[in-house]
Amino acid sequence: MIMEMMDAARVFSALSQDSRLAVLRLLIDAGPTGLPAGVCAERLRLPASTASFHLAALERADLVQSTRQGRQIVYAARFFMLRQLLAFVTELAPSLPYIAEETARMTPAFNVLFLCTHNAARSIMAEAILTKVGGERFRAFSAGSAPAEAPMPEVLAKLATLGHDTSLLHSKSWSVFTGPDAPRMDFVIALCDVLQGQVCPDFGAAAVTGAWPLPDPAKFNGSAAEVSTLLNELYASLRRRLEIFVSLPFATLDRMAMRARLDEIGAGPFVARAGAV
Repeated sequence: MIMEMMDAARVFSALSQDSRLAVLRLLIDAGPTGLPAGVCAERLRLPASTASFHLAALERADLVQSTRQGRQIVYAARFFMLRQLLAFVTELAPSLPYIAEETARMTPAFNVLFLCTHNAARSIMAEAILTKVGGERFRAFSAGSAPAEAPMPEVLAKLATLGHDTSLLHSKSWSVFTGPDAPRMDFVIALCDVLQGQVCPDFGAAAVTGAWPLPDPAKFNGSAAEVSTLLNELYASLRRRLEIFVSLPFATLDRMAMRARLDEIGAGPFVARAGAV
């Protein structure tokens, strides 16, 4: 539904100041995880009070939403409202081709990091699947707390058989994704219950975390046929979860809602064959 005239007037009024437009553009670029108010002020070289004033005006116009994270208030753009505004300006349904293209352009790509202990099976599978089903909207990464020298050969063979490009898949430490030069993660999803007793590093306040516990093929004691069956089940479970994940209405979910949806997706049952330990 295209927004009403009065709602549109309220939004245009909120955008009638250049610094406010700069704040909104910064938040659009940051994606749905948003930025703390202090970071907005710093990047735009605005006094903290001025940035807070503009953020409050944008929130009253429903163009941004805020959530408290500890002592910080994090603001994120409301992409649903931006789409509504685009539809109002053109007076056309957003399903028309050129508006749909603009909508896609305004939807940021999400960086998603999958974690497991050895980064040799579950997280490697998840990285490959999301790369295939996520298209240009998602960038998939994987890592482990105690990475193996290489992914399990059986996993790479299974992925190749199912049509995935495995040439870039390799085991790596999660330390690669920490520090100031690491890519910003929007989502961090752990695929095992315990990462060898280690506490996950800090991937940034913006990252939304979730847990999708799945059995570790490295601990499976079955025959080669049973291992193949387990890998089939792992692949099917991950693919089902990731297809649900990429279909979430990200533009209308705040941080807490996104985390809840991640946990809901990960709560699906998984039945392992005999031989798992």
